[in-house]
Amino acid sequence: MFRTALRNVLAHKARLLMTVLAVMLGVAFVSGTLVFTDTLGNAYRKQSAKSYDDVAVAVTTYADPDDSRKNPGIDDRTLEKIRALDGVAGATGRVSGFAGVADQDGKLIGNGWSNTGANFAPGEDGEDPAYDFTDGTGPKAAGEIALDKDSAEKGSYKVGDTVRVATNGPVKEYTLAGVFTTEDGAVNAGGSLVLFDTAVAQKLYLQPGYYKDVTVTAAAGASDAKILGAVEPLLPEDAEAQTGTQLADDQARQIESGLSNLNTMLLAFAAIALFVGVFLIANTFTMLVAQRTKELALLRAVGASRRQVKRSVILEAMVVGAVASVVGFVLGLGLATGLRSAMSAFGAKVPAGPLVVSPTAVAAAFAVGVLITMLAAWLPARRAAKIAPVAAMGSVHAVATTKSLVLRNSIGGAVTLLGAAGIVGGAAIGKDGRMLIGAGAFFALVGVIVLIPLLSRPVIALARPLLHKVFGVSGKLAGQNAVRNPRRTGATASALAIGLTLVTGLSVLGATMGRAVDRMTTDNIRADYMVSMAGGGALDESALEAIRKAKGISAVSPQQATSLEIKGTWHAASAVTPGAVEKVFDLKTVSGSLATLAKGEIAVAEDTAKSNGYKVGDTLPADFGDADEPEKKNVRIGAVYQGNEFLSPVLVSTDLVAPYETKPFIPEIWVAMDGGASEANEQALVDALGDNPAMSVMDQQDIRNMFGGFINTALNIMYGLLAMALIIAVLGVINTLAMSVFERQQEIGMLRAIGLDRRKVKRMIRLEAVVISVFGAVIGVGLGAFLAWAIGETIRSEIPGYALILPWDRIGIFLLLAGVVGVLAAMWPARSAARLNMLTAIKTE
Repeated sequence: MFRTALRNVLAHKARLLMTVLAVMLGVAFVSGTLVFTDTLGNAYRKQSAKSYDDVAVAVTTYADPDDSRKNPGIDDRTLEKIRALDGVAGATGRVSGFAGVADQDGKLIGNGWSNTGANFAPGEDGEDPAYDFTDGTGPKAAGEIALDKDSAEKGSYKVGDTVRVATNGPVKEYTLAGVFTTEDGAVNAGGSLVLFDTAVAQKLYLQPGYYKDVTVTAAAGASDAKILGAVEPLLPEDAEAQTGTQLADDQARQIESGLSNLNTMLLAFAAIALFVGVFLIANTFTMLVAQRTKELALLRAVGASRRQVKRSVILEAMVVGAVASVVGFVLGLGLATGLRSAMSAFGAKVPAGPLVVSPTAVAAAFAVGVLITMLAAWLPARRAAKIAPVAAMGSVHAVATTKSLVLRNSIGGAVTLLGAAGIVGGAAIGKDGRMLIGAGAFFALVGVIVLIPLLSRPVIALARPLLHKVFGVSGKLAGQNAVRNPRRTGATASALAIGLTLVTGLSVLGATMGRAVDRMTTDNIRADYMVSMAGGGALDESALEAIRKAKGISAVSPQQATSLEIKGTWHAASAVTPGAVEKVFDLKTVSGSLATLAKGEIAVAEDTAKSNGYKVGDTLPADFGDADEPEKKNVRIGAVYQGNEFLSPVLVSTDLVAPYETKPFIPEIWVAMDGGASEANEQALVDALGDNPAMSVMDQQDIRNMFGGFINTALNIMYGLLAMALIIAVLGVINTLAMSVFERQQEIGMLRAIGLDRRKVKRMIRLEAVVISVFGAVIGVGLGAFLAWAIGETIRSEIPGYALILPWDRIGIFLLLAGVVGVLAAMWPARSAARLNMLTAIKTE
């Protein structure tokens, strides 16, 4: 039977090609994902271990450098004590923070969030072991800096050039003293690294004479654990010490955790692709079994048992799966290499290292490829085993019994209702019903797939009059052919339905959330511009003062983040400018007046007031300090206002909190200007800020784009990953049509003989493909919109202004693309059908 199975595979190479492609794509995704994440993890772990090779102990402080009441880090005296310990060969103090470098055109180099500044800390030999200089030296004076090699190349800088650098204050110019290479994580993440003289870095990021971190190297033969034990008693309260080995292990665990999430996401999409592939594989083997009814019956007649026939079909599947797995695994290695290159193209510097092909990746790839193929072929094999020997006397293919169809439809209906009930129930529960919706979605999808053959007749029947009217005989025949074998049509349409369910669901949610973002911006903001740091940090007070002096300013208010405790409950608060805040934000007062902010009173959002029982006129004790060192003061509630998404639930005047904050934390400054947003007004703000590359000036549309950009980027990534499932679905349509043409050779020959020309034959096959594809798309769009509605109900309370939006333009494009897919998929089968020799085809059984 093994020889028989192998002969059948070789005899039907063309017919099994689509199955091989489907399995190959799924295996490539699985193996590529595993090899990619293994390779990435290995490279980063080696880089991490290398970074801590010479570190015996590392000290990190967590104190607030802006709070003068606390120790802001490790001081020089403590550092000298660490250096004097037995077994210590050296100790280096480090400080770091944000530093943005402008290129020759004044644009920020790097991605903002990973643009870093640090201190150059040379030893007695004048070298800093953390950096290898390729040109020049480290900074030795206040007006000098050094740049990492990648940033210097991006900015076209060489030693001796003047470089504009911004921290969270005004831009300053420095002379480039040197260029270096480094394994620093910020640079590897696509950012930049600027080295300052130590005294300059301390002044910028901490306080003179203090360090944020300390790295300790051990003398030959000294124990890291003993050094750690000696260092810990010397440290301030807000400091932690670890050995270099512990740090390397911690970082390795963090890397594995991060890659695990990526791994899970990619494997989920691989699973979707393979799930779609199951329908293609099962369809292919079902058709092959149907076409070989006489052959299988003869095997039974000459003595083959049912088990042997079943085993022969499964063996065919195993051979196909093995071949596809080999090709898919090789393709997966190429995919892993491509993903690694793509990361570099997006600015992330991936550490060098070989591809890591683990036994797990190999075993998983082959197990998935072979088992999925054998599992998909099991039902067709079971049907093959039921073929009676008497079937060898005729050419009638085995057809499904009425009993089997009733059973299938009953089970499908029950499973669909169960899934729909779970989806509706989860939507009714709200944010805690997401797991129930997920389970319901699975059952609903399975149920609909089981019911698709039943649904195909009435749904396609609606289109048949139009096909006949527009395309004549070709359209009428296409409509009849599409429902001739409902199971085959259903299996083919199911693959497209699954893919479009996911794509439609994502599109509806994306459009809905995008509209919510637009409403949030329109309903809450009156300002023309928002000024913020490109890296997401805090703006310096000097930026606020500079903006106030700009031409054309009508109102300016910071959104200064702070907090206060009222009657034992801590609340996030926004410190704003009284009188200006109403001009830059759309604030609706429920009671009281926002003008009371200027008198030192506070305003509370309506929801916060209700939940805490606050009302206008209440005088309450408030703490403006932290929990350990409270700064108590009685405050009066002067206003209750409707909540604003861009402000905290408590508003206070900047003057009220000024005595309690050494350095205010200002993430944003909101600006209204005479004449509204215009190029001239935007340029006035840019000029007032000194053309600072680290600061972004955004109008309302930019703000919408910023929030909406995240949504669009996520959608595009999802579309890209789901493309594989759709490609497999297209292969399924091609496969179905090719098999259909093969089975109907005699019929097509008769049609040609009675006057249907080649052009009309091609049109018939194309229309059949379009009908099947659009049918699958309609099912997918409907189910996807239903799921998007249910998921939306669980996030409604978390997104202000949420209202379900159906993107009819995108849905129309999806249906149109489904039709195009049908036309493209039918090209080869239609051509084959049109080229059939009518006399030979008529004689074919």
